[in-house]
Amino acid sequence: MFKKETEYALRGLVYIQIQNQLDRRPGIVEIASEIDTPPSFTAKILQRLVRLGFLESIKGKNGGYYFNPQSPEIPLKQVVVAIEGDKIFTGCGFGLKHCDEKNPCPLHDAYGPIREGINELLTKETIQSLAKKDNPERVLSRVSE
Repeated sequence: MFKKETEYALRGLVYIQIQNQLDRRPGIVEIASEIDTPPSFTAKILQRLVRLGFLESIKGKNGGYYFNPQSPEIPLKQVVVAIEGDKIFTGCGFGLKHCDEKNPCPLHDAYGPIREGINELLTKETIQSLAKKDNPERVLSRVSE
């Protein structure tokens, strides 16, 4: 449903949040390994997310990626829009440039509720809420193997 960059960004952000809950700041190699992504592409994505203000990083021996604890929770929609734009929330399900109530595509009526459901899900769920659903001990045990 999303571009690879968006999928990797979401997985990376959730992993970082889980590790931050355990007072850890993971680095690129660890993150890429744990979320099963190419390290160089993961590094580019995370650098972009830092520039966009989604997370912060520290270089050096005790460095890594982390969320500012004072920052509000990040809705998934915010990440998706930052990387892909809002087409998934506004675009035609059939891919037409001009699709509306007056000029509907063959999927127009069926796609509307799906688009609304995606919008609702990605607005409601946050990086932090997804991190709370995972088991931090399980994630940490994978890192130390």
